[in-house]
Parts: sequence; structure tokens; C-alpha cells
Amino acid sequence: MSDLLNPAHIAHLRHLFHCHSPLVHCMTNDVVQTFTANVLLAIGASPAMVIDPGEASQFAAIADALLINVGTLTVERAEAMRAAAHSATQAGKPWTLDPVAVGALTLRTEFCLELLALQPAAVRGNASEIMALAGMSGGGRGVDTTDTAASAVPAAQALARQINTIVVVTGEVDYITDGQRTRTVTGGDPLMTRVVGTGCALSAVVAASCSLPGDRLDNIAAACGWMKRAGTVAVAHSRGPGSFASAFLDALYTLEEQA
Repeated sequence: MSDLLNPAHIAHLRHLFHCHSPLVHCMTNDVVQTFTANVLLAIGASPAMVIDPGEASQFAAIADALLINVGTLTVERAEAMRAAAHSATQAGKPWTLDPVAVGALTLRTEFCLELLALQPAAVRGNASEIMALAGMSGGGRGVDTTDTAASAVPAAQALARQINTIVVVTGEVDYITDGQRTRTVTGGDPLMTRVVGTGCALSAVVAASCSLPGDRLDNIAAACGWMKRAGTVAVAHSRGPGSFASAFLDALYTLEEQA
């Protein structure tokens, strides 16, 4: 059984971001770095992209939150990400895993399964990625899911209970679960899938939300709601993927005025 997100939680999350402006260490893929940084700035967070193994370990202990996104993983980057995750864990800082294309490719699948032992605060992926991570599927078609978000909810709940984390399955409907409670977030627009980086940027927003005070499950659900609502607003002010990307950043920044 899942509960729909309370819209008041989005307004509360906006307030928390404006009060705390969390510093988010983003170890993300090459394709989405600029867009991810701009999304974090638009919501009131502070992004930093630090990837050198020595610096990444050092910075993960300083930042308020860490994102590990394996989209353009290499053996060298895995070393840096592993060091950062260890450092964040030791410093008591929440870190979030985005297991891009897990199940479809060997290096990233083995690496992400290894990282689960370090107990991420949150895991955000599409249905096929979450099912693969839970051992219930062989993955999707590269970065694209071949399963519906709803079909992955049992796997998400099992994974959340197994490693004591919050699992976010995103799609036409987002499901956010800690294994006991599940929140449902509707909205958004299919055009969001035609712009590179919206999912990866959501993972960064989830990572940032993990550092904020209050109920982590509700904060993460509100982050998903914020992104979906901004997507809906942006579509009304755009003519295609190019103008949507700009309108989306504006909508994130001005959502209170749009509500």
C-alpha cells in the first residue's frame, strides 16, 4: 500500500533548501554534469564536482551529501567513488547511489553491488535498474528501463529492508520506499525523458534532500514531487527538448510563484 505525496511537503522542502543550502559532492557522469549543477543551484543547493581519488575522499567528508552516479564509469573512477563512499560513511555523511544501466553491464553491476555494503542513504534508479540491484532482473536496455515502475515496487521494498535504505523507483509514477512505508508521486511529462540528465539531476536532488532535517522519506518524496511539478510547468512554456531544458530550470527556481 502506498500513500500519495502531500503537496505541502514540497513547500516545506523548498524552505529547508533555502535555510540550509546543502553542499552536494556530485560524482556523476560526463554527459550531465552541467545540467546537474544548474538544477542544484536552481533549488538552492551548492554543487561541487570533485573526482580525483585523493580529493574525492577528502571532500566527501566535508560536503553535506554525496552522489555517486555510475553512468560513465571507468576502473579509475570506481576507485575514486569507492574512496568517497568510504569517507562519507566514516564521516556520517549521507550518500546516494544512482546505478545507471546496472544489470546490463558487468563492471558497473559488480561495483554497485559492492557499494551497497556501505549502506547508501538512498538509491535512485529506473525500474530495471532497481530490479537488477535487488537480484530480480537482468537489467534494462542500456540506460532505458524495460519494466514499469509499479512492477519494481516489491524489489524496491525488499532492497530497502535488506540494506536499511530508501529506494526511489522513477518513471511515469515515482515510488519512494523505506521498506515499510511507500510514497507515490505523480505528474511530470514524457518530454522529461527526451532531455538528457533529468533523471541524473533528480538523483542529485535526492542526495541533497538526504542531508536535510526531518523525515528523510518525506523529504525525498517531496524532491521527486518538486521535479515532476517543475516538469509539468516547463512543458507549458516550451516547444521541444531544447526550450524545455531552460524552462525546467526556471520552473524549479520559481515554483512557488507558479503554484
